[in-house]
Amino acid sequence: MQDIILEMRGITKTFPGVKALDNVNLKVRRGEIHALCGENGAGKSTLMKVLSGVYPHGSYDGDIVYEGRTMSFGGIADSEREGIIIIHQELALVPLLSIAENLFLGNEIASHGIIDWPSVFKRTEALLKKVGLSETPSTLVEKLGVGKQQLVEIAKALAKDVKLLILDEPTAALQENDSQKLLDLLLEFRAQGISSILISHKLNEVSRVADSITVLRDGTSVETMDCHADSISEEHIIRGMVGRDMAHRYPTRTPKIGDTLLQIRDWNVWHPESAERQMIRNVSLSVAAGEVVGIAGLMGAGRTELAMSVFGRSYGRNISGSVQLRGKEIDVSTVRRAVDSGLAYVTEDRKELGLILDETILCNTTLANLEGVSSHGVIDDNQERKISEDYRAALRIRTPGVFQKTVNLSGGNQQKVVLSKWLFAQPEVLILDEPTRGIDVGAKFEIYSIINQLADEGKGVIMISSEMPELLGMCDRIYVMNEGAFVGELARHEASQEKIMSMIVTA
Repeated sequence: MQDIILEMRGITKTFPGVKALDNVNLKVRRGEIHALCGENGAGKSTLMKVLSGVYPHGSYDGDIVYEGRTMSFGGIADSEREGIIIIHQELALVPLLSIAENLFLGNEIASHGIIDWPSVFKRTEALLKKVGLSETPSTLVEKLGVGKQQLVEIAKALAKDVKLLILDEPTAALQENDSQKLLDLLLEFRAQGISSILISHKLNEVSRVADSITVLRDGTSVETMDCHADSISEEHIIRGMVGRDMAHRYPTRTPKIGDTLLQIRDWNVWHPESAERQMIRNVSLSVAAGEVVGIAGLMGAGRTELAMSVFGRSYGRNISGSVQLRGKEIDVSTVRRAVDSGLAYVTEDRKELGLILDETILCNTTLANLEGVSSHGVIDDNQERKISEDYRAALRIRTPGVFQKTVNLSGGNQQKVVLSKWLFAQPEVLILDEPTRGIDVGAKFEIYSIINQLADEGKGVIMISSEMPELLGMCDRIYVMNEGAFVGELARHEASQEKIMSMIVTA
C-alpha cells in the first residue's frame, strides 16, 4: 500500500465573482516530489494556500487529510507546527533585517528569552552554504537581488522542521546553475524522506525531478501522472494544461528590420552606495526598428542594472554616456523624461516596482499615460474603462473585470497588467526584464506574440531573460554580458546556448 502523507479531497474555494477551485483532489506520497502544473489562474497557488492555512478552515469546502488525520488549519502557524512549510511565489522577507534575522524570525534560537546570536550566525552560515549563497549572515536583505532573496526564502524554510515542503515557482527568479542546485536539494530531501510539492512552469525542471505530476486547468484537477510508470512528455503536460496541443513554443515571425532606432554609447554606471564599484563598463548597444534584441548573462552580470540606469537613471550614480533615439540624443535623466522620450521598462520585480497592488487593474493600466484618458487635466472615466477593458481582452487577463484589485490576480495575470500599462504608454522602445518569469507556457506564447506584434509595428524591443531557449527563440540579435560589460554579440543564425556560455566563461 502506498504511504500517503497528504490527501486533499473535493477542495472548493470561491472568491467574489469567481470559483478558483472546483472539487480538486490531490494525493502526495511520503518522500516524493509531486509537481503541480497548470496555466496562470488554474488554481495552483490557491490550492497550496488552502493546504498551508493561508485560507483557513471554514473558508473552503472539502477535507485535508495529513498523516492520516483530518486537519483544520486556522492559519499558517498551525500548518508549520505539523511540518508543512510553504515558500510563496511572493517573497515574504523583511528588507531592513539581516539574512540571519529573517531566517529565524518567529523561530528564534533563544535561551531564557535571550537570542543566542553565535548559534544563529553559525546555523545561518550552514543554511546559506546549502542553498549556494556566499553572503554573510549580517547582510541586509534589501541589499540582495530578487534571485538571491528567493534563495534566502528557501534557507528560511530549511531552518524549520519540515516534513512537507511546498515551493511555489522557486526557480522563477534563478539562473540555470542556481536552479539546478535547488533541484538537487529537492532530490536530497527526497532521499531523506521529505515530501515536496513543486509548482513550476519550467517543464524541463518538472520532468527532471518529479515522481508524480498533477495538472490543474480552470480550477479543476485534470489528471495525475506517475512519472515512473508512464513515459510523460512535455507535450502531454502542456496538452493537459491548456486543453490543446502547442506545436510551436515560439510564434513565427519574419523580421522586417529597419534603420537604427535606439543607440546607447559608452554607458558607465557606478554602484549607488559603493563609489569604488563600477557596475556597468563602457556598454554600447543598438536596436533597430522592428528588431528584438536580447541580453544574455548570468545572475549579477549587470543586465538589470543596465536597463534601470538607462530608464530614468533608476539605478546607480555617476552615470555617463549617451542615449540617442532616431539619431538624436534624448533626456533619460528621470523616469518621466525617459517615458516622454519614448522608452518603457517592464521590471523583473512586478510587485515592488511594476504595480500598485492595492489598486485596480483599471488604475494600473492607465497609470503611465494618464494624458491618454484625460481632457484638460480631467480623467474621462468612460474612456479609461474602455481602454482598460480593451487591454484586458487583448492580453487575456483572467479576471471578472477591470475593477478587480491586482493583488488578487495570479502572477502571470499581474505581469500582463504591467505589460498593458507600458503598451498603453505607446513607447518606441520597450525594455523587457524577465518578461515571462513565473508564467505558464500558454501565457508565454501570448506574450511572445505581443512582442512580435510590437516588432512588426516597427518598435524596438530589448529582451533580458535568464532562459536561453527564450532568447534564442525570440531574438534577432543577442548581446552577451558578463561582469558589467558586453563580451560578445551574436546574430540569430549563429547563436546557441553553447556559444553564449563559452563567451561568458572565457571573458
